[in-house]
Amino acid sequence: MSTDKQPASANEAPVEQELYKKRQKIYPREVHGVFALLRNLAMLALLGLFYGLCWIQWNGHQAVLFDLPARKFYIFGWTFWPQDFFFLTLLLIISALALFFFTALAGRLWCGFACPQTVWTEIFLWFERKIEGSRQKQIKLDKAPMSARKFGIKASKHAVWLLFSLWTGFTFVGYFTPIKELWDSMLALTLGPWETFWILFYGFATYGNAGWMREQVCIYMCPYARFQSAMFDKNTLIISYDEKRGEPRGSRKRGTRPAEKGDCIDCGLCVQVCPTGIDIRDGLQYQCIGCAACIDICDDVMDKMGYEKGLVKYTTENALSGKHVRLLRPRVIFYSMLLLLLTAGLIYGIATRVPLEVNIIRDRNALFNTTNEGLVENVYTLKVINMDSEPRTFDVSVTGIEGMKLLGDTEAVRVETGAVKDVLVRVHADPVNLKSRSSEIEFHVESRENPDAKVEENGRFLGPVL
Repeated sequence: MSTDKQPASANEAPVEQELYKKRQKIYPREVHGVFALLRNLAMLALLGLFYGLCWIQWNGHQAVLFDLPARKFYIFGWTFWPQDFFFLTLLLIISALALFFFTALAGRLWCGFACPQTVWTEIFLWFERKIEGSRQKQIKLDKAPMSARKFGIKASKHAVWLLFSLWTGFTFVGYFTPIKELWDSMLALTLGPWETFWILFYGFATYGNAGWMREQVCIYMCPYARFQSAMFDKNTLIISYDEKRGEPRGSRKRGTRPAEKGDCIDCGLCVQVCPTGIDIRDGLQYQCIGCAACIDICDDVMDKMGYEKGLVKYTTENALSGKHVRLLRPRVIFYSMLLLLLTAGLIYGIATRVPLEVNIIRDRNALFNTTNEGLVENVYTLKVINMDSEPRTFDVSVTGIEGMKLLGDTEAVRVETGAVKDVLVRVHADPVNLKSRSSEIEFHVESRENPDAKVEENGRFLGPVL
């Protein structure tokens, strides 16, 4: 009996080879054009925000700071607390919906123009080109035997990468520890263990992802590459090669247009500029990140050949097959309306947010007490949480039952910023004025300094059955 294992299918061997083959380094060619300009502008804007925003001061504190020990989250003029977690949840939902919306409308715009992996890889490639030279020079350098010159060039590149990565880690930590304090501590060599750990961790993660792994993160690690096709349809704008116009391929002299050949001159430049190393002429592939580098280079080639641009372009499957294109379709409309409503809700919620929270806790040791004067007494503990950026003084009052009285330290209740103050109060009511065994009352807590910081909370007043 033979022990040789037969492949389960004809495709098993190629798939296994694809999974286990050694990675071949990709040398993306530098490209210029409209989409390259847009990509560079997006990169400069996003990196500028990341590296610059933490240095801006606002009302005596860092403009954007997530102060975890103090449980304060500063975003310009707003101060958020853990109690405001709802806003973060809503923001994450909006971000996910925005991703779905743009994917359904124009494919992987996020991946090609705004994803951190793409943005940092672009700047690392820029450093590489400045130090090692063009694509051809990089290939030649890697093939050459090790020498003092090669070692010097490679060492310089990795030194720049490491310095930039560590600065990235430093900046990241600067959003959680005030960056000016962090800078002073670093100069004085007094960084704490956690700050040191996260600077090194985030720095080396940047160095590894953007310097070494690059396209492997997009192809093998990013889950979005796997499920993004579920949001595509035949009206989604994608980067496509016009096969009808381009085939059959073939080289020719500039300015000529052989009748037996298509417009594609088979120069291979679209493959050379691709950061993931795919050939867009093979059709839409999940490895395509939508950076549009192939569009820029192909348009440049078509221009030099005297042909019409657009052999590779943003288009839809329906447009390529000559069918009617519907950019505004139910899923796009649904995403846009839901996105608009949630964004409006978030803005309204933040704009009308009250920096005060009050929790009412009844004394559970007794349903009610009867005073010597024959009044019914309920005891409550009010937990007053000051979520304002300054200490506040609050006054407490109660309404709901005719003639009721509020006793306790209810005036000039001083609460520090971010602090919780327990206020013990007693409410007295004449049993004659009680309509039922359980009556609804309302506590009013209002700041003296900030009229907008006022809260009304309902409670229950229990009494005897008359």
